[in-house]
Amino acid sequence: MAPLLTMAGIKKHFGGVPALRSASLEVEPGEVHALIGQNGAGKSTLIKILTGLYRRDEGTVDFAGEPSHVASPREAQNAGIATIYQELNLVPLRSVSENVVMGQEPRSFGFMINWPEAHRRTREILARFGIEIDVTAPLGSYSTAIQQLVAIARAVSMDAKLVIMDEPTSSLDSSEVEILFGVVRELKSSGVSVLYVSHFLDELFQICDRVTIMRDGRTVGCQPIPETTKLDLIAGMLGRNAEEIAAEGLTELAGGRAAFDEVVLEVDKVATGPRLSDFSMTLHRGEIVGLGGLLGSGRTEAARSIFGLDHLTAGSMHLKGREFEPSEPSVAIRSRIGFLTEDRKAEGLVPDMSVRENLTLALLPNLRKNGQIDRDREKELVGEFIQKLGIKTSHMDQPIRELSGGNQQKVLLARWLATRPDILILDEPTRGVDVGAKREIQSIIRKFVDDGHAVILISSEFEELVEGANRIVVMHEGKAVSELTNPGITENALVKALAHHEEGTA
Repeated sequence: MAPLLTMAGIKKHFGGVPALRSASLEVEPGEVHALIGQNGAGKSTLIKILTGLYRRDEGTVDFAGEPSHVASPREAQNAGIATIYQELNLVPLRSVSENVVMGQEPRSFGFMINWPEAHRRTREILARFGIEIDVTAPLGSYSTAIQQLVAIARAVSMDAKLVIMDEPTSSLDSSEVEILFGVVRELKSSGVSVLYVSHFLDELFQICDRVTIMRDGRTVGCQPIPETTKLDLIAGMLGRNAEEIAAEGLTELAGGRAAFDEVVLEVDKVATGPRLSDFSMTLHRGEIVGLGGLLGSGRTEAARSIFGLDHLTAGSMHLKGREFEPSEPSVAIRSRIGFLTEDRKAEGLVPDMSVRENLTLALLPNLRKNGQIDRDREKELVGEFIQKLGIKTSHMDQPIRELSGGNQQKVLLARWLATRPDILILDEPTRGVDVGAKREIQSIIRKFVDDGHAVILISSEFEELVEGANRIVVMHEGKAVSELTNPGITENALVKALAHHEEGTA
């Protein structure tokens, strides 16, 4: 059987800088095909060429048996290529049906939208995936998982032959991921191909048939999933020897001291509302404390309470022995606490500002000299952290939106390190970054702790928590329900602790 998609010898330059040097990709009909690589490897550029956002400089693209020269996303959709981006391009205030049929609404009398027919079509498509919801309700009233499925339903309604999924599980919990996987399997069984882009390598072994690896703008490998391992994929992306990586370990967080003396933060029975009702923990100098729990368990709310984003309704906190209740984040910053938020795009980055401006946002009050920003000191500081953290940027005034996800995350981490904090709260610090950037970020965190500072780490990746944390506070429904300490910190112990409390509420 001929491939559905063949891309060969693809080259693309931006201002003389090569983004794709010689990239290729082949997807079979009815195949779930993974596309992986570090940030900056060329995955996004390749997809944008396929979907008509960019024009290729060289190379050929064949789709459904014919040469493809799509010049816009609309042309790609008409050809049968649908893309579901990590940031969903839907309209939350419009109904589910409106989002599914937008641009292809059924008409009566040639001009009036036939809403009963639109609702029927939407229900029919969602029923294929076992989803029964009120399609007349606003899309924004449903969970992120349902919104993802609506985006897929929209793709199916356009008779897509190829559905491209960009980090589809980055905002989903484990039960929602299983629903999504069921939808992917349904697409495959109906003959639709899926191009699956993800940094979560474990997922590939559950859902994908083959994997293409990219590095430095080139395709460096393509192999069946059953014939590869996670270590092989990491080695391919990094251009490293698999045995060396195995000897080093998959995370750079592991290490640190076994015993701690000085308590720097005490949180006692803190509440801020229904999502955080009874949270207690202690944090020592030189320690990483992990917050473990499923989505909605209250981990982020706990972090927000310490940073002054949410006000306490009960309980108390002490910072270095003194009573501490920050009325706003600026109080926490002056108390030498930094907070790297979970959603870097919505809450961290200012995309139209430069790397320099983003990096120094939290430090501006300290950079004033005679009422004005000391630009020389600012540039000196930014240059120092670009070098320290290995941030890859053409110059410090480059717009941050042009950087890869991993380098954007390093800029945000540098923003807080520049404030010289004693405590860093890190909410999903390695989410959405490739394995190379992940190891670099973990190494930065490890050095920060080894220098005598302290970290509160929130991560949905159990491996990261288990290998990196000295203790794990397990959270459920806004409460700290148990604590794991070394040597009893294992992935199995964490799963059991979470399952025990889930069963207790079933």
